Amino acid sequence: VHVFNMMGIPFASDLMNFVVLTAIISAGNSGLYASTRMLWSLGNEGTIPVVFAKTNKRGIPAIALLVSMLGGVFSLLTSVYAADTIYLVLVSISGLAVVFVWMAIALCQLKFRQKWLKEGHTEGELKFKTPLYPFTPWFAFIASLASCLLIWFDPSQRVALYATIPFVIFCYVAHHFYAKQQEKKQTKL
Repeated sequence: VHVFNMMGIPFASDLMNFVVLTAIISAGNSGLYASTRMLWSLGNEGTIPVVFAKTNKRGIPAIALLVSMLGGVFSLLTSVYAADTIYLVLVSISGLAVVFVWMAIALCQLKFRQKWLKEGHTEGELKFKTPLYPFTPWFAFIASLASCLLIWFDPSQRVALYATIPFVIFCYVAHHFYAKQQEKKQTKL
């Protein structure tokens, strides 16, 4: 936008602003949809309370949508009122979570192939073969792990480790207790 303003092309900066705003709205809508459907799916599977799986007459998981929207509004407010504290932690957690997910994907690929072959299948039966297996998943895992470790050396991003590791531990502990509670309910039935 700044470059178009400097070039003096009429309405070019306005057009770029429109394109950027449209992209932001599209990304926000996509994120809201994905978050809502993820909550619905987790509720539907019983991983989180089933209230998130309930849908209204039109098939919309309204509670999951409302919680997702509240999370988005909270994030937006933190970016305005607590950009150097809470917002930085939230962004750090989400960024590091993506790296953790890629590490998990790489490990799953390695474990899947081992189990597949152990069960008597052949690599020829695979519909999709990871290119340069096992180098690709090992590279993905090691590169992701290295990026996690290298965060320690960046003081502005170190908060990601301080926030994410306890957050992940909390999630696992909470899930463990929730799963135990569900197990007890099942055995009583």
